[in-house]
Amino acid sequence: MFNRITLTIALGLAVSALPSVGSAADGQAIYDKNCKMCHASGMAGAPKFGDKAAWKERIAKGVAELDKNAIGGFKGATGKMPARGGNAKLTDEEVKAAVAVMVDAAK
Repeated sequence: MFNRITLTIALGLAVSALPSVGSAADGQAIYDKNCKMCHASGMAGAPKFGDKAAWKERIAKGVAELDKNAIGGFKGATGKMPARGGNAKLTDEEVKAAVAVMVDAAK
């Protein structure tokens, strides 16, 4: 028979087995659903996915800066990044996961 402690431990183990938000797989899915439209085509001055030259200076500023700009939005000399890629429902962790996918593709 289960008691409160056993049930709590069982639930804790079940929750810990779930994939975490912001994993690499989540980042790709988030990119595909929210970022790809602009970053695949260069729309609104977005650096294209995998374009090492376009990402070089951005990456040099650091991932923290890229995350900040993707989360809060950014207007630069060559274009505009809407906050959270225009999807206010994305969490900071989800945005960071998508940024990581784009940075990895441009290295």
